[in-house]
Amino acid sequence: TKDVVAEHFPSIIQSQTVNGKLVALPIFTDAPALYYRKDLLDKYGAKVPATWKELADTAKLVMDKEHAAGNRDIWGFVFQGNAYEGLTCNALEWVMSNGGGQIIEPDGSISINNPQGAAALDMARGWIGTIAPPGVLAYQEEESRGVWQIGNAVFMRNWPYAYALGNGEGSPIKSKFDVAPLPAGTGEGARPVATLGGWNLAVSKYSKHPDAAIELVKFIASPAMQKYRTLKTSNLPTIQALYDDADIAREQPIVPHWKQIFLSAVPRPSAATRIKYNEASSQFWNAVHNTLSGDGTAADNLADLEATLTKLKGRGW
Repeated sequence: TKDVVAEHFPSIIQSQTVNGKLVALPIFTDAPALYYRKDLLDKYGAKVPATWKELADTAKLVMDKEHAAGNRDIWGFVFQGNAYEGLTCNALEWVMSNGGGQIIEPDGSISINNPQGAAALDMARGWIGTIAPPGVLAYQEEESRGVWQIGNAVFMRNWPYAYALGNGEGSPIKSKFDVAPLPAGTGEGARPVATLGGWNLAVSKYSKHPDAAIELVKFIASPAMQKYRTLKTSNLPTIQALYDDADIAREQPIVPHWKQIFLSAVPRPSAATRIKYNEASSQFWNAVHNTLSGDGTAADNLADLEATLTKLKGRGW
């Protein structure tokens, strides 16, 4: 596949590379965005936030002004704060966007216990009950979208599926919102980060016809087939050039919005941890949830997490 890998976003290829070996080709992908109420930002002369601090400040500003005007139900920011895989995605974005690393790096080293990572989680802890509802600690994707779509949030972090639903017939926020890349942190190495989702095809090592199977995978993952699926089903392509395709922009105007987001996307550390990823992720999201809930400081919880992950790594990734 050396002739085709360069067509795809590099982070997506990284997500399917284990020990230097490409094990699957991507066929479509997913990454979250910052959803924002453009009508409310325009109303109060606010800009789309470029950093998490700007998000918190803008969310508080708009929320307070709306409350003063009688709109007491609106919150500043909703996200996925429940103790599950979605929190791993959210927290990876907070930590890595603040220069705190990828939890576990591609070479298998455990990087999560650092001051930038702790600062990112302390920052998110400060949102609970101020700009984010206390109940966000139990929110998954649909709970946060529910609050957002009835008009009760200024900002939301969510996946692409929420875009079409928010603009659907009968939606109270139809044509009132837009999307942007998630904010960056403020630490050294800070940059916008979005966690990759996605769907990929691999070939079984037990295949009796591996060469033919590989050709089939390459065909399904090809630009022509990805364009077809994007036009017919709104699947987001993994091939960067398709985000500038005129046919796609005309038929699926949501797609070009996500180009900049995928340029800042990062995979979760599943390639590094392999069969232990589920356990490593659950340890991470529990440490984060404890911090958000006020059960221990970020620094203490990340130190404990490092010790737990070190033991897990010792049993073999």
